[in-house]
Amino acid sequence: MNSSVVQIGQYLQMIAMQFIKNPQLAELRVAEVPNSNVVRFRLILEKSDVARLIGRNGMTASAIRSLAKASGEKHGLKVIVHMLSREEADAESEARGE
Repeated sequence: MNSSVVQIGQYLQMIAMQFIKNPQLAELRVAEVPNSNVVRFRLILEKSDVARLIGRNGMTASAIRSLAKASGEKHGLKVIVHMLSREEADAESEARGE
């Protein structure tokens, strides 16, 4: 994994932990798309923490995504950030057959 990807992941974790009530239950999953410069970060949180992190009208989530994208662009990466509850993440995994 690229050091830039690690730094962006650490940033996302640091920011998310400031907003949520159950940081011990939070999980960050990183997926680099092969043969491209795309990196997908998935913050998996408790359902109540997802709402807290998204914020009113999605403003907090939008700000976090914007900063992550700007950091990625600085390193030549396209960064995608998803914020999901455990239930949503499990449903996605089941749909993909994982």
